[in-house]
Amino acid sequence: MSWKKLLTLKDLFSYKQKVGLLVLAGVICGLGGLFMYLLRAHTYFVGDNPSACVNCHIMTPYYATWSHSSHGRDATCNDCHVPHQNFFVKYGFKAFDGLKHTAYFVTRSERQAIMAEEKSAEVIMDNCIRCHTQLNQEIVNTGRINYMAAKRGEGKACWDCHRQVPHGGMNSLMSTPNAEGVTPLPPSPVPNWLQGLLGKK
Repeated sequence: MSWKKLLTLKDLFSYKQKVGLLVLAGVICGLGGLFMYLLRAHTYFVGDNPSACVNCHIMTPYYATWSHSSHGRDATCNDCHVPHQNFFVKYGFKAFDGLKHTAYFVTRSERQAIMAEEKSAEVIMDNCIRCHTQLNQEIVNTGRINYMAAKRGEGKACWDCHRQVPHGGMNSLMSTPNAEGVTPLPPSPVPNWLQGLLGKK
């Protein structure tokens, strides 16, 4: 077969079909961009500001209890909830975990009380050990096991003893009754004129 007989894009689609495909691609890209803007996706990739986590309103009590804990002074959400081996592992985990949380929220399948899943729990305990290595291995001689060893019953996970750190339980939630007031909730991305049309203003 000669190159002259190969079909080109011009031969495959008519002018109207090409315009239609371009419009469809524009709509898909536009809606995708709007979706990412409404999710404030850019805030998750820039820095370690914990207020980015409150983009999702169900994180409000977790932010409030963290901000009133000892970890609120020295650790961000990413310090505990994201692996720190290297750049690719960190952002790969963040992207996958973020998409998973978004899927749970959009499909309304998130738990009433959020619990760390297996992979997240492993990351959290690895970070507990990473930050408290000197305390655990030189002073009180604990922390010589990892999460998988704790799962096998060869010891305890950090939170088996330190249940109230850093988010606490119901006592911590009761001690932060004005969680909405102390949490930097982001402004609504819906323009004022549209809120007025929808009767939400």
